[in-house]
Amino acid sequence: MAIKIDKKITEYRVVNENDLNIKDATREPSAEEKTADIVQMHEKLKRPPMLQGSTYKIKTPLSEHALYVTINDIILNPGTEHELRRPFEVFINSKNMVHFQWIVALTRIISAVFRKGGDVTFMVEELRSVFDPHGGYFKKGGKFMPSLVAEIGDVLENHLCLIGILKKAEPDEHQKQFIKDKAEEYAQKSAVTDTGSSDFPETAELCNKCLTKAMIILDGCLTCLNCGESKCG
Repeated sequence: MAIKIDKKITEYRVVNENDLNIKDATREPSAEEKTADIVQMHEKLKRPPMLQGSTYKIKTPLSEHALYVTINDIILNPGTEHELRRPFEVFINSKNMVHFQWIVALTRIISAVFRKGGDVTFMVEELRSVFDPHGGYFKKGGKFMPSLVAEIGDVLENHLCLIGILKKAEPDEHQKQFIKDKAEEYAQKSAVTDTGSSDFPETAELCNKCLTKAMIILDGCLTCLNCGESKCG
């Protein structure tokens, strides 16, 4: 590129490579250059030799063998203020080979979505919306699972909450105290001391909001002892 000189030349000096290096070293990097060094999740990101992960056990009445769901995470920008932990891959293992084909397909699809980057939280609701045509089941604690796939979605939600991507919706302190008071009041009125395998009374009904068998009738009103949902507002 040609530069037109309008002023009289009084002095000149040849710029060498060291001058250029010094100039580059002292120059303040631009905002674009600062963000360019931040590694983001994308499908071309290579898998490191070691990943950190968590393994979750799923035991259902549908099979005598448990399922083990392992979700491995990758640490992006370690040791910096931009450090992030993001899910990278998932594996599901079981002695039961009946569901082998769709389990392998599911793990590959979920892992591909993880590596694509962006918001992966939508998969929680997608998986939890799958219903088994033969009917679901109640897991320990009284929570209803419409399918095995839905429980895998539940595991994914727990893991995303663990690494800080999702925040689980829980009752606030006022609601927790309200639920505690209602549970104690119900226990006194019905003289229930043993709730069996569930954390809630055996006569409790299914709550449509949290899918937990924790709805009781108290003062003529259906109230959930798990999430605080009430038919009376």
